[in-house]
Amino acid sequence: MSAVRRLARFIDPYIVLLLGTVGIAALLPASGPAADAADGAATGFIGLLFFLYGARLSTQEAVDGLRHWRLHLTIIGCTFLLFPLFGLAARGLVPWLLPHDLYEGLLFLCLVPSTVQSSIAFTSIARGNVAAAIAAGSFSSIIGVLVTPLLAATLIGASGGFSADALLGIALQLLLPFVLGQLLRRWIGGLVRRHRAVLSLVDRGSILVVVYAAFSEGMNAGVWHEVSWPRLLALLGVEAVLLTCMLTLTRWGARRLGFGRGDRIAIVFAGSKKSLAAGLPMASVIFGAHAALAVLPLMVFHQMQLIVCAVLARRWSRDPEARAAAARETADDAASG
Repeated sequence: MSAVRRLARFIDPYIVLLLGTVGIAALLPASGPAADAADGAATGFIGLLFFLYGARLSTQEAVDGLRHWRLHLTIIGCTFLLFPLFGLAARGLVPWLLPHDLYEGLLFLCLVPSTVQSSIAFTSIARGNVAAAIAAGSFSSIIGVLVTPLLAATLIGASGGFSADALLGIALQLLLPFVLGQLLRRWIGGLVRRHRAVLSLVDRGSILVVVYAAFSEGMNAGVWHEVSWPRLLALLGVEAVLLTCMLTLTRWGARRLGFGRGDRIAIVFAGSKKSLAAGLPMASVIFGAHAALAVLPLMVFHQMQLIVCAVLARRWSRDPEARAAAARETADDAASG
C-alpha cells in the first residue's frame, strides 16, 4: 500500500484526466448533433472563463496587462519569428524522416497564432500574470488572422486571405465576455475572488472540453489514419523536440530579459503554444481538400502541449513564490471582504 501511495505522489490526477479524455474521444468521438454540442460546450466554457477573469481582475491590472508592450513583443516574436525559423530548419528532415505533406503541416503549425484559453488557464494555475496573458493571447490571435495567411503564402505557397469573420469571432468569444466581467466586477468581483476554487475548476474543465471536441473532430475526419505508425512516431519525436526547444528558450529568454516571475510564466505558456481553434479554420482555407492531413501535426502538437504544460503549471503552482502570491491574494480578499 505504501508503494501505491508513493506512486500516486508522482502521478498528476489532472494528467490522468487529460489522457482519459483523449481515450474517450478516440473510442467514442462526438459526431453529428453531439459534435455540435461539444463545440458549443467548449465555446461556452471559454466564454465563462473570460467572464470570470474579467470579474476577478481589477481594471488597473487589466490596463497594466495591455500596456506591457515588452511582454507582448516577446510573445509575438516567439510565435511569428522563432517558431517559423524552427519550421524552416525542419526542412532538412524531408524526405528521410518526414514526407513532404507532413512537413508542410509542421511548417503550418509553426505559423499559426498562440493559443489563448489554455495559455491563460495554465498561467492562472501557476499563479503567473493572468492579465498580461489575456492581453498577449488576444493580440496574438488578432495579429494571426492577418499574419498567418501571409506567412503561409510566402513559405508554403498556399493562398488564404484576411478574414473579418475571424476577427468578429475573437471579439465575441474572448473580448466581449471579459468586458462584461469587468463591467459587473463592482457587484460580483469579491464573490469571484473569494470562490477561487470555482475559477480553478473552470480553468481545468474548459481544457478537458476543448481536448474532447478537438480530438473528436480529428477522429471523424480520419486524420489519424492518413499516415503510417512509423511516420506518426517520427512526427511525435520531431514535435517533442520542437516543444522542448520552445519551452526552454522562452523560459531562458524571459529570465535573460529581466522579466519577473509572473511575466515569465505568461511568456512560457503563451510563447510556446499554438492554437488549434485558430489553425483548423485557417487550414481549411489555405489547404482546401488536403486540410485533414495538413492539420495533423497541429493536432498532435496541441495534445502534447496541453499535457506537458499541465505538468509544468501544477509544479510551478507549488513553488515558494507561488505560495507567497497565494497568501497575498488571500490577505487581499480578506481585507476587501
